[in-house]
Amino acid sequence: MQNTRLNKLLEFLDNDPNDSFILYALATEYNSLNDIEKAFNYYLKLVNEHPNYVGTYYHLGKLYEKQGEKDKAIDIYQKGMLIARSKRDMHALSELQGAYNTAAGLDYEDD
Repeated sequence: MQNTRLNKLLEFLDNDPNDSFILYALATEYNSLNDIEKAFNYYLKLVNEHPNYVGTYYHLGKLYEKQGEKDKAIDIYQKGMLIARSKRDMHALSELQGAYNTAAGLDYEDD
């Protein structure tokens, strides 16, 4: 059975190949389908062609972590924090900071 959501997103992409939201939705859909290679391709396309699309950085970082590439994840989180800060997107900044702290081993609890 074909994934109708994926097919619809691909159809949208055909109509508007440079739409950052469609690229993000495709990356997320492929990630949820465990098609890691295609998820990476779309997330990296976003980072390269739409670097201000803040949502990319958190999910790309998590995907790197899932693949055991913690250093790449940390780098992506840092880049995302810079973008979020420049856009004054405090919610995204907070999420990225939390992910960065965890990946970098900086999260700790006070006793």
